[in-house]
Amino acid sequence: MSCLPQVPDSGRPTVAPSSSSWSGPDGCLDNPKYYSYIAVLALMATTMLVQVSHMVKLTLMLLITVATGIVNIYSWRDIFDRYDMARFQDYRSYLVPSKFTMTIMIFIMMVSFYYFSRHVEKLARTLFLWKIEVHEQKEKVYEMRRWNEALVTNMLPEHVARHFLGSKKRDEELYSQSYDEIGVMFASIPNFSDFYTEESINNGGIECLRFLNEIISDFDSLLDEPQFRCITKIKTIGSTYMAASGVTPDVSNGYTCMKKEEQSDRERWQHLADLADFALAMKVTLMNINYQSFNNFMLRIGLNKGGVLAGVIGARKPHYDIWGNTVNVASRMESTGVMGNIQVVEDCYNILKEYGFRFVRRGPIFVKGKGELLTYFLKGRDKQGSFINGSSVTLPHQV
Repeated sequence: MSCLPQVPDSGRPTVAPSSSSWSGPDGCLDNPKYYSYIAVLALMATTMLVQVSHMVKLTLMLLITVATGIVNIYSWRDIFDRYDMARFQDYRSYLVPSKFTMTIMIFIMMVSFYYFSRHVEKLARTLFLWKIEVHEQKEKVYEMRRWNEALVTNMLPEHVARHFLGSKKRDEELYSQSYDEIGVMFASIPNFSDFYTEESINNGGIECLRFLNEIISDFDSLLDEPQFRCITKIKTIGSTYMAASGVTPDVSNGYTCMKKEEQSDRERWQHLADLADFALAMKVTLMNINYQSFNNFMLRIGLNKGGVLAGVIGARKPHYDIWGNTVNVASRMESTGVMGNIQVVEDCYNILKEYGFRFVRRGPIFVKGKGELLTYFLKGRDKQGSFINGSSVTLPHQV
């Protein structure tokens, strides 16, 4: 398919090329347009390039178009003229020469391919930006869910939070759970009301509340200790701290995960001993705060054990709480107690003494709604404890 005439043999006489030698079945005279179609294929290949800027594509397309135009108009001028003379001899004067039509066609194809390439690039960029936006929205949703889970976990016990965050939970479902053997503790700071004042020196009482928050936060930090993982904070009412043990179903209290019927009395009530240790740890914590702040706050604590009903109430600001006679008696043990002491009823005394706790008999006291109850003061524990910063310390005889 050469577009040059045959080179004559040196041994033969030179003969001028005739039109027949340019118009063979494979010569350029018969198909000069096909060579221009190669430029169209090159434009298409340039359009399909990925990860290449549209300016680079435009530059390559212009080079291809200009090169093809120069070949058609100047280099192959005679070939296209002979092609037009052979094909359109009768009405050649009315037609635009093929060398110009092919060049214009290639230019139009270049503009079309560039527009198509630019449109595809814009669509790809739009899809890319949409993917980034969707990914960012997913990250925000995931972050918001983590914050919501953390907020719900701070408001409710972990096992209750899992219930409300579960996918099978219905909005109208009421959470409630009955427990037969749990421990309840009330701890108050009676003399904090004497400390609280709204004078200007305390910034209208804000400094007093900040100090109370520090005390409560130190009490909360004790719950992070492995020994107290079975204890759940219920709420704070003013300067009164309420907690319960044994309401966490997935905690084995460091002994075993056997069923309650298969556990011994010591294993069953280990959470109550941990609650008593927690009460002693609170007294030590408050003693350290008093030492650092030159105050003389004292705790008045009441303990009781028994069955309760636990549940979450409220559509807004839901609150986890426990109800029952056990809670009432524990509250009475705190309100009728003596500052600096932990008061328990006889049933708690009979259980906790088996764990090495020391008691002083107070005697019968009148409890509203219960009459006279025999109570004891818990003074300490003979065994070693590990509730302060993970170090082993001897519980004090009396704090």
